[in-house]
Amino acid sequence: MSDSTAAFDELVSSVDYPMFIVTAAAGDERSGCLVGFVTQASINPGRLLVMLSKRNHTYDVAQHTETLAVHFLHRDNHDLAELFGEATGDEVDKFSACKWHAGPDGVPVLEGVRGWVRGRVIARLDGGDHVAHLLETVDAAATSSGRPSLTFQMVRDLDPGHDP
Repeated sequence: MSDSTAAFDELVSSVDYPMFIVTAAAGDERSGCLVGFVTQASINPGRLLVMLSKRNHTYDVAQHTETLAVHFLHRDNHDLAELFGEATGDEVDKFSACKWHAGPDGVPVLEGVRGWVRGRVIARLDGGDHVAHLLETVDAAATSSGRPSLTFQMVRDLDPGHDP
């Protein structure tokens, strides 16, 4: 490992990113994963940039749909983070273990989170081991405002459902 790589790893590993769960549905297949790389990309129109790992089952499903849902987590959502972060959709139906409903376009909308944004994928960009999905907001709901976010440092102990 080069000195630059080690320094980069040290710097970014201490950042306390908020955590999100991204869900997708294509045909009869649905998937979801824990994501730390999400950011607002525009105010007007409202857009989010979501990075999905190419090794993730959700990435595969997301390539066959134009709609994704991004769920904003609060500190009491550690159980959801564990479910969507440690299990892989290649082996487990995560949705049988949590409360959710099908939103428009069939995309799963999780219950008990701070809120969610459903967005239409308007662009994809290869970022290396992740692919950026630029979402234009179709609809959104704030279901429990004011609660602190679940962050990366709070879920560091989770074992990823796929190799990093």
